[in-house]
Amino acid sequence: MEGFGNLLAGYRRFRSSKLGGEQQRWKELAEGQSPRAVIVACSDSRADPAIIFDTDPGEIFVVRNIANLVPPFEQGGGRHGVSAALEFAVTQLNVPEIVIMGHERCGGIYAALTGCFHDAPVGEGGFVSSWMSQIEEPAQTIAEEHGTGEDGQRVLEEVAIRQSLANLRTFPFVASREKNGTLKLVGCHFSIQAGELWLLDEAEDVFRPV
Repeated sequence: MEGFGNLLAGYRRFRSSKLGGEQQRWKELAEGQSPRAVIVACSDSRADPAIIFDTDPGEIFVVRNIANLVPPFEQGGGRHGVSAALEFAVTQLNVPEIVIMGHERCGGIYAALTGCFHDAPVGEGGFVSSWMSQIEEPAQTIAEEHGTGEDGQRVLEEVAIRQSLANLRTFPFVASREKNGTLKLVGCHFSIQAGELWLLDEAEDVFRPV
């Protein structure tokens, strides 16, 4: 696999083939942004929302982290990167939708199921284990009932999406806007192998293929 030099080659293709024909669009974007949605997605390199939803620059405000989790609303202590991104997008950009997008064979979900980061050396930080502790309780139950293979992973991937939606609703600026109808929350799951998107029907609590 080539390194940064290969990325620079991609940048040069962008300059020559995409930027040149869309100068006006980039000038408009330089003045500000008005994305149609916030998408909270996993950092996994195989699940890029911009590619999956075929969007152009300026269309989506993307927040990526391990296992596409949204922590509950809390103040004081720590550096709340996800919470800060949500606050900015909702209160300043007035996005009309927040989408939680999970995906198949998520490494963070596997870590939660197996506890493989629980004994990470102190010098490595323990960040993964701490972050995934948000879903540790359901992860243990699911591991016991479904195992840590693909079946268990899919169940926990869906549970994590549901929990992130519930956590979103603990943010006052999200809850108030959802209540008055100016903000919609959506959960979905992307299958890497099949290239399929599954949408959560919250009323019936079931994921269905789009």
